Amino acid sequence: MNSTSVVAVLTVFGLAALGCAAVENEDPASGGDSVSEGNPFLAESDLPFMLPRFDQIDDTHYRPAFEQGMANHLAEIEAIVNATASPTFENTVVQMERSGRLLTRVASVFFSLTSADTNDTLDAIEADIAPALAAHNDQILLNDELFERVKRLYDERDALGLDAEALRLLEEYYTDFVRAGARASVAEKERLKAINAELATLGTAFGQNVLDEVNAAAVSVDTEQELTGLSENEIAAAAEAAASREAEGNYVIALLNTSGQPALSSLEDRALRERIMNASQARGSQGGEFDNRDIVTRMARLRAERAQMLGYPNHAAYILERQTAQTVDAVNERLASLTPPAVANARTEAVDLQAMIGTPMEEFSLASWDWAYYTEKVRAARYAFDASQLRPYFEMDSVLTNGVFYAASQLYGLSFQERSDLPVYHPDVRIYEVFDADGAPLGLFLADMYARPSKRGGAWMNAYVSQSHLMGSQAVVANHLNVPKPPPGEPTLLTFDEVTTMFHEFGHALHGLFSDVRYPYFAGTSVPRDFVEYPSQVNEMWATWPEVLTNYAVHHETGDPMPTELLDKVLATAKFNQGFATTEYLAASLLDMAWHQLSPEDVPDADGLVAFEAAALDRAGVGLEAVPPRYRSTYFSHIFSGGYSAGYYSYIWSEVLDADSVEWFKENGGLTRENGDHFRASLLSRGGAVEAMKLFRDFRGAEPNIAPLLDRRGLN
Repeated sequence: MNSTSVVAVLTVFGLAALGCAAVENEDPASGGDSVSEGNPFLAESDLPFMLPRFDQIDDTHYRPAFEQGMANHLAEIEAIVNATASPTFENTVVQMERSGRLLTRVASVFFSLTSADTNDTLDAIEADIAPALAAHNDQILLNDELFERVKRLYDERDALGLDAEALRLLEEYYTDFVRAGARASVAEKERLKAINAELATLGTAFGQNVLDEVNAAAVSVDTEQELTGLSENEIAAAAEAAASREAEGNYVIALLNTSGQPALSSLEDRALRERIMNASQARGSQGGEFDNRDIVTRMARLRAERAQMLGYPNHAAYILERQTAQTVDAVNERLASLTPPAVANARTEAVDLQAMIGTPMEEFSLASWDWAYYTEKVRAARYAFDASQLRPYFEMDSVLTNGVFYAASQLYGLSFQERSDLPVYHPDVRIYEVFDADGAPLGLFLADMYARPSKRGGAWMNAYVSQSHLMGSQAVVANHLNVPKPPPGEPTLLTFDEVTTMFHEFGHALHGLFSDVRYPYFAGTSVPRDFVEYPSQVNEMWATWPEVLTNYAVHHETGDPMPTELLDKVLATAKFNQGFATTEYLAASLLDMAWHQLSPEDVPDADGLVAFEAAALDRAGVGLEAVPPRYRSTYFSHIFSGGYSAGYYSYIWSEVLDADSVEWFKENGGLTRENGDHFRASLLSRGGAVEAMKLFRDFRGAEPNIAPLLDRRGLN
């Protein structure tokens, strides 16, 4: 998943369009600065690539830096509005790009850490700052005088002699103002401000509830016998998790923020599997302090109201206008076309699983908590292959350095040097300086791989500094995974899914590192939501590319390479269980679209949420009890706190482009510098400076073809 840069993080609050990726020294005339002299956000970092001073930042610095950053930003905007000279691209649009520098510095660190390493203090600050940032955004995008300057330039754009990137920037700014409500009435603007502030507050509360409950809902186990099926390391980790909760002698199975849980694939105790699945799916909907039902329904109603006020039939139509999909019908049709074959495959898989269950000692109907467990049994019977056989060959450091980094070196000529001299925000984080093929420094890469209670679930990328020629900045990007940390002294052995995720997230990192644009607005991953996953999904292909895999997949104890027959079995099972995987994903995507095509009056109340969800899934043809959605509404962070509202379809939409691009690489020789340089120059380096689908056509030389996706997922 891409949480992308601070620009994308701030898009939640509408600040991305206002140059918040800028990084330069503060202008003392821009509104003064009441931040204490010891506050590290006061000036840009003196570390390489302006890496934040994690060694100096503490929780007391955020609130005053936010307050002063917003004050400075508004003063800079007022200076633009009050300029006596007629509006020009330089004195209006470029100055907006340069504004908000202190705000950018604090926001980039703060919102990264509220995801990666939060605490009660940061949660409290976030609850306060979210509506304040929404109001700050509205003060700018709903500023009539500022909009008039932008509109005047927009109306005269053909006569301004702008280059292509500058012209696109002007057009994007104008669209941002209009979509924010710049042309609304005074009364409508006041209502929009209230909606935006409340949505910011609700989204923050939703995300905090999900994280708090995923920790609180961890499943306690009394005896080691109940954990039969888990590895020794996994059992030790469960004992350590219990000890950290002052429950020595017991075991704790921590939950991830998905419906399915990793332990379900190996635990033999069916009652424990049921308990884990039920605890997972019940999150946010059972009353108590973490209940998210009121938040979900209120957010859906407010989003629908705002969309109609801005002239759209619903929130999905509002969101999709700026995506490559463009229309609700296009997304609905794509999802509807994929659903029948995916569900048919899932039903076929269920028959196979039920047959495996149907032994004299085990006769019960397949349930959601059985699927992963019996999938591994069917896989072993059909392919003589157990997924756990792979883990000894997937030691984490080897996957990163000899796999992920190696592929980037072969494809793009990159090299990496660990920088243990630079400060980090958590001891588990590692920093690497990245060098281009000619030896020139390209940026910094932070690797934060381990799960912890202070970290939200999933995997994502963000940028602490975004590249921009205007600001003279290079990228500082970070990848975050949630790999369970083994006991001290034990190796970190990954699942195949975790290996693929590591390659995926590094694809986002490359998108940020390779950015070569002038304006911060377009930096790195600042592309449509249904395009941003595409380059990262392409990077997954190198995880199983023979030359790459043989370089990193060696036994962590013996150093022996992964046997060829084992690799062959991995590749042979590529389409195995794709009915389930596609159906659970489509169910979540369809649920997202169902919420966001409602009018305000059609949104159910909190008590009707569960029934609405069930009806929506049944209506879409994905209401399979044994295949729950990857996320249920009350813990669907992507769409209620993560910027993917009416956008979760993006992964499979992007996969059409990804699968077609993988075919291009195969047709043109695979892992070569020529291919990598073409992908970088034509697509990865351009960020959002060029229309997304034009970037694809520039790379591929043709329109996208859906056939490779259908073949990959066994849907044809």
